[in-house]
Amino acid sequence: MVARCAFVFPGQGAYLPAVLARLAVDEPLVEETLHLLDAAAVRLGRRAPSRLLLDERAPVLSELADEAPADLHTALFAAEMVLFRILTQRHGLFPDVLLGHSFGELVALTAAGVYGLEDGMALVAARDEAFAACPPERGGMLALEMSASRAEGLLVGIGEWEVTLAADNSPRQCVVSGPAEPLGRVRLAAEVVGVRATALRVPYAFHHRMLAAVAGDFTRRATALRAGPARHLLHSAILGQRVDGTDAVAELVAAHLVRRTRFTDAVRLLHAEGVEVFVECGPRGVLSDLVTATVPDVRVVAPLRRRVSGPELSEALGGLTTFSTAVVVTGAGRAAAAVPRAGAETGTAAEEAVPGAEALPDRRSVVATLRSLYAAALGYPPEVLTDDADLEADLGVDSIKQTELFAQAAARFGRALPADGSRLTSYTTLDALAGLLRTLPMDGTHVGVPA
Repeated sequence: MVARCAFVFPGQGAYLPAVLARLAVDEPLVEETLHLLDAAAVRLGRRAPSRLLLDERAPVLSELADEAPADLHTALFAAEMVLFRILTQRHGLFPDVLLGHSFGELVALTAAGVYGLEDGMALVAARDEAFAACPPERGGMLALEMSASRAEGLLVGIGEWEVTLAADNSPRQCVVSGPAEPLGRVRLAAEVVGVRATALRVPYAFHHRMLAAVAGDFTRRATALRAGPARHLLHSAILGQRVDGTDAVAELVAAHLVRRTRFTDAVRLLHAEGVEVFVECGPRGVLSDLVTATVPDVRVVAPLRRRVSGPELSEALGGLTTFSTAVVVTGAGRAAAAVPRAGAETGTAAEEAVPGAEALPDRRSVVATLRSLYAAALGYPPEVLTDDADLEADLGVDSIKQTELFAQAAARFGRALPADGSRLTSYTTLDALAGLLRTLPMDGTHVGVPA
């Protein structure tokens, strides 16, 4: 039986500054696609997204979320569409089905061919314009390390009717949404019962009825855009169904801001239908981790967990095109790459021995040492610093603090800091930092590390 493959498109937390910088050096399709997307953005009165995806000095996620959310959204859209084109046009990977998460559903619509590149960018711009035209009340979102059903029980138990479930992400993680004050009470209640609660860096209560007016305006704007038939099978985690016609597209656009994202159900359904490989079509690897937590026996590939070169991307995708192709059930007769077992690919390059570097302890031991060091410096319990916890997105560690902590870690292991150009915020987890440490030479003379 041939394995089936799904591409998953992440939401707002997937931004990584200069994520395409190294890939652009030896992959012409990066520049070609960004040229088209930059032109589309400028025609819409937006700033070109390529500066955020190629410039080493680009702002980090927290800065964009607070100061320039429209720039963040165009950058997310551009990064995911660039990777989609590389995977399909350069590496010949044709997914059996596409699945987006929250904002990623708009990208998935474009990747599926419902919208062209320019109209897809216009759809993203229309969403921001709707917020400007119908500014909602301020609100927020809270990630809870518990099941969606348990979270709903908590909300009922404490009588917080203004807070609702916004996203069912995995069997042990969900997100609730609502006004700030009730969210604060939910956070305290979660901590009382021993559940970790993390406030997300968002200004509004997404996937909540508070955004109903914005959703209405967004829907009206979206009707002016050209929408065609999908060329790839598309499943919506918001609608809980296939998006197979203009009515479904219109319903998804209308529901995008106000209805719950049922990612857990979507992943389980696709797995039940034979999907055994999930490729994350965007930066970082948040959705890959959620997929693994939901159906642990599948194979996940997150090729852009950090900035990679063309050869490193090929290595991360290693073996994905070695099987014969299978027919995709889209009605268009497209051939989909049958995918072999990929394990838990992380998209990190293989560690290379560096002349003059003495062997470090095994990688697990290095991660354990980093965990102790970072926990002590940050005042976090060590168990919070899991191998794959994102230092900025999950733990709120800014780039300056990351640089300071890594310098301490390098000194602990007697390693020289990376040369200029090695941006530490590209290594977003303790596991990735452990891999970086293992490539560094013994300390001699070294230069500072850019934040």
